Amino acid sequence: MDFAVPLRHELKYFISPVEYEVLHRVLDNVLQRDPNGDENNEYHIRSLYFDGFFNSAVLDKINGVKDRDKYRIRIYNFSDKIIRMECKTKVGSLISKRSISIPRLLAEQLIAGDPTGLEQTRSGLLRDVYREMKLNLMRPVVLVDYVREAYLHPAEEVRITFDKQLRSGLFSKDLFNPYTPTIPPFDNGEMIMEVKFNRLLPPYIRDLLCTHVHSAQNSAISKYIWCRRFEEFE
Repeated sequence: MDFAVPLRHELKYFISPVEYEVLHRVLDNVLQRDPNGDENNEYHIRSLYFDGFFNSAVLDKINGVKDRDKYRIRIYNFSDKIIRMECKTKVGSLISKRSISIPRLLAEQLIAGDPTGLEQTRSGLLRDVYREMKLNLMRPVVLVDYVREAYLHPAEEVRITFDKQLRSGLFSKDLFNPYTPTIPPFDNGEMIMEVKFNRLLPPYIRDLLCTHVHSAQNSAISKYIWCRRFEEFE
């Protein structure tokens, strides 16, 4: 069964190590830790992103197209216990996500470029994946690895995350191999803070962020684009 997240706000910032050290301690005292985190409130995310034959996903982002989709298969902590096929949709300044759990065999078929296992699917998301793979020759293009630290608040379903140790798998599609060679796309180990919420960011959380983050500006940061920076696009 598809799981859909309604349209939400998503703000992204590059933050300095000093800002992170202060802010994550403050958030740990006032917000809830992500239940998926370990004793350090961290977990590893690996996503294998897909794109069409003409690289429309990356070019739409570079060209500032307001409404666009990105498809990916995502796993956690290098495990195949939970495998999710996802589509992240950008609608103007808002984001939404559809997600469905898939078995490893189906994931491996899609990674190999074979969508035939989706011909009879009842999932709207997987029907879209089938269409994109058949019509637009969508295929896997890049692995994106990082460590996430997340804090939650029930008001407006606020979710604040710090994404650290971003690494690109370059041209590898070996999603389930924890030893796949990866390299950092950033030159100075930059860290990304993301702030997601439904309608309005609660004022006291907004004020807390403004108090402790001085140099950051909301930016159109894409881990996917950064991890494909080693390719050339026309």
